[in-house]
Amino acid sequence: MMNSPAPFEIRQIMGANNRSPIVYLHEGLGSVAMWNSRTLDWPLAVCQATGRSALVYSRRGYGNSQPIVDVRGVNRLSPDYMHREAWQVLPHLLNTYSIEKPVLLGHSDGATIALLHAAKFAVTATIAMAPHLWVEDISLRSIQAAKVAFEQGELRSKLSKFHADVDGAFWQWNDVWLSDAFRSFDIRSECQHIVSPVLAMQGVDDIYGSLRHIEELQTQGAVQREVLQACGHAPHRDQPTLSLQLVTDFLKDLP
Repeated sequence: MMNSPAPFEIRQIMGANNRSPIVYLHEGLGSVAMWNSRTLDWPLAVCQATGRSALVYSRRGYGNSQPIVDVRGVNRLSPDYMHREAWQVLPHLLNTYSIEKPVLLGHSDGATIALLHAAKFAVTATIAMAPHLWVEDISLRSIQAAKVAFEQGELRSKLSKFHADVDGAFWQWNDVWLSDAFRSFDIRSECQHIVSPVLAMQGVDDIYGSLRHIEELQTQGAVQREVLQACGHAPHRDQPTLSLQLVTDFLKDLP
């Protein structure tokens, strides 16, 4: 997976101070470009507010990263794909860019990957927006609805603006989530190994998961839980200003 010299689409943002940089981990259908809200370059705004540098990247097969062939066949994602991203791919990427003890900022699948990484590696802090700690029926219903919208509605055309290989990006995520083997996915025990501070936020109107995911997030360190009103699955897009303030306040006293 890491044999290519340039497997990822990378965006780097330089900050004003030498504090630990922020590494952005996108959602299951996300990419570098999809971190922005309608009115705000959100990663840039966070860096300007905190003075920190950032590394924003699209995982393999997403955005303009290196495509993955046959994602519905021989290269179909396995149920442990987020563990492998957190424990194999991300450490390699951080080492490539000489990043130590980052602030991990993840959304949805990216939040899960961030928590898994923090459970095993040293980080300064983790910001988990709408994380998936286990598989809920509400998640599967919405993911099934996304499949219908991709095949019969406008979702494919909407996503094609953000992914060079829109079919590969969609099906590698959708197939694994709707597979029988994925139903047993559960990272609550891994999260209990996290020692660094965590900011967990979720929208009250999230159709991809209940608030139980941030309520049942237990670690060895401090967990700040924030429930956002008038907000769905993407706090940085649905409530960009409030999310920016929460992140800024959380990071202001961290090294």
